[in-house]
Amino acid sequence: MEVKRDILWRVYLSYILVIVACVAIFGKAIYIQQVQGTHWRSMSDSLHQHIDSIEAERGTIFSEDGQMLSTSIPQFDLFIDFRVEYLHEKSGVHFRDNVDSLSYYLSDLFKDHTQEGYKQILKQAYRDNEAYFELHKKTTYREYEQLRKFPLFKDGRYKSGLIVNERNIRLNPYGILAFRTIGLDRESSKVGLENKYDTILKGRDGKQWVRTIAGGVKVPLTDDFIIEPETGKDIVSTIDVFIQEIAENALMKMMLKNDAEHGTAIVMETKTGKIKAIANLGRTKNGSYWEGLNYAITPTEPGSTFKLATLMALLEDKKVTLNDIVDLEGGVWKVANQTVYDSEQSGHRGVTVKQAFELSSNVGMAKLATVAYHERPSQFIAELKKMRMDTLTGIDLNGEQAATIYKPGEKRWGPTTLPWMAFGYNLKVSPLQTLALYNAVANHGRMMRPYLVSSIREEGLLIKNIEPVTVSEKICSEQTLTQLQSCLEGVCIQGTAKELFKNSLFPVAGKTGTALVANDNKGYADKIYQSSFAGYFPANNPQYTCIVVILNKPHAPVFYGASVAGPVFKEIADRLYSTYVKNSGNNSLKLLQQDSTLLQYSGYKKDLTRVMAALKMPFKDSVGNASWSTVNGDQRNMVASAKNMDEKTMPALTGMGLKDAVYICENMGLVINVKGKGRVMTQSINPGQFIAKGQLINVELN
Repeated sequence: MEVKRDILWRVYLSYILVIVACVAIFGKAIYIQQVQGTHWRSMSDSLHQHIDSIEAERGTIFSEDGQMLSTSIPQFDLFIDFRVEYLHEKSGVHFRDNVDSLSYYLSDLFKDHTQEGYKQILKQAYRDNEAYFELHKKTTYREYEQLRKFPLFKDGRYKSGLIVNERNIRLNPYGILAFRTIGLDRESSKVGLENKYDTILKGRDGKQWVRTIAGGVKVPLTDDFIIEPETGKDIVSTIDVFIQEIAENALMKMMLKNDAEHGTAIVMETKTGKIKAIANLGRTKNGSYWEGLNYAITPTEPGSTFKLATLMALLEDKKVTLNDIVDLEGGVWKVANQTVYDSEQSGHRGVTVKQAFELSSNVGMAKLATVAYHERPSQFIAELKKMRMDTLTGIDLNGEQAATIYKPGEKRWGPTTLPWMAFGYNLKVSPLQTLALYNAVANHGRMMRPYLVSSIREEGLLIKNIEPVTVSEKICSEQTLTQLQSCLEGVCIQGTAKELFKNSLFPVAGKTGTALVANDNKGYADKIYQSSFAGYFPANNPQYTCIVVILNKPHAPVFYGASVAGPVFKEIADRLYSTYVKNSGNNSLKLLQQDSTLLQYSGYKKDLTRVMAALKMPFKDSVGNASWSTVNGDQRNMVASAKNMDEKTMPALTGMGLKDAVYICENMGLVINVKGKGRVMTQSINPGQFIAKGQLINVELN
């Protein structure tokens, strides 16, 4: 009996202790919630609320002809806070009245759920009183603008619970066009201009109070900033979209035709050093081509295009004259137990130095350099230094690699180094370095620094203008320069490129190149050839200098520079000559005088009246009550007539400025694609033609 009583006493005691503990816990919970609630809630908020950096809008990269090459566009992540009191007032009548129509519009806009699907999702989130329901991510600006007008959301954030997280993404409107040069705007892989001018483009980030919610989403507490973000500045590149398209298309055609590995084409404005186009195409794993690596600034063995440097050194040091005779040994010559071969065994023996260059003879250049410099090879290296072949060009791109030029006394220097260097082996230079040398010959001996950015702007205002830079006033004497120009022209008249340019409408100066390159550690057995062509045009008044370098596939049936790189150069030269060069000079004034649009102006009536008054040009007003008008005639007899607008038919845009043309087209529901700058010259939809909303119209400015 005593044992039973003892057990019961212990059970009752334990039971009482449990009840006391439960009461204490319950009491403490009430105390924390009711008495200390405000304190702990504020502490919770302080742990989740913080000042966050708000990324500034990045500046835009423009082409020199005013086209956007890289720009930032807004993208939105959308959430709904179903805890908003207004959604629950009067038993949620506001939500219930709008959920059907909202579901319809969301389904029609995003097309990721049916109307019924959206309705069920929204209702469930509403019932669960979700704080941050994810509605849609990566929403475009156009989608967001439509969504703001939807039922419920049009009432604003505090009545609909709509939370919008805005961020900027980088867009390259022209896709692959100059993609590598413009660069990628990614934190881990910025390259090109995006990398080089990052500090200018990125602006200054702002500061704002935010709250971090589930999933790491940051929600602004207010619409105000502690520090307003400052938009980055814009840069205007030297790239011309038209020239870039020509270079890239010409290169792509040859890459596809010859199933090549990779290639580059660069076009430089001769007198300034501006890079007008720079195309880099490499084969991807799936066999297509993409602008992945910048081959233009990557050194390789240049092959025969380097013979220009060799000949320049020989002429400058008075080692040879162009009329000296050199024995080509039938295209085969032994030196230091090694054999130099001409790429084409022509059987030539005694030829002049000029002919040896025009025929691109490896034997000829190797023999001349060996005879001239075998006792003092350092003299040859000194001439290459004067040409800045061992120096970076200084182009405004990060990642330009230095040339590899061996020097006497170094471990890699041997008895065959000098003769092989003479025809472009046993050294490495980038295509851009070779281009700079050829450009200096074209530019009367003045070597220009290649550059890609011509100005920096802020909201359209010029902040800094970047002028051409001369890195060497004279790379050689005038006599040497004249002889080199003659040799380069001779290549295209009676040398290795004579068939390529025999029907050319303008003189071209240049040099072919064909180099056998090693396949990594496999050596030369795979017969991989690098084809190149460097030159300038028109030869009698150089405007552009261009180089094309293409690495062919192993055992390619066609690999000579004149057959692979030469046609790409010729296509670029022909297009540029017919578009820009042919009508330049004295003909330009004549063209301007014949331009009828100089005497025709179209636009908004009030604007035209204001302009005519400011210019003090009297005119006869026959416009009447029309809003748009056209002014025709000369300065003594100007007449303003009404320009009729019909919503169903296409009006004439000729003579209008871009602003007026865009205004008219967009008001008529047309999608306008603009090319060029100035005033409207042509339009793809003829005046008077019936139109439909959403129809595309291409407008070209003069």
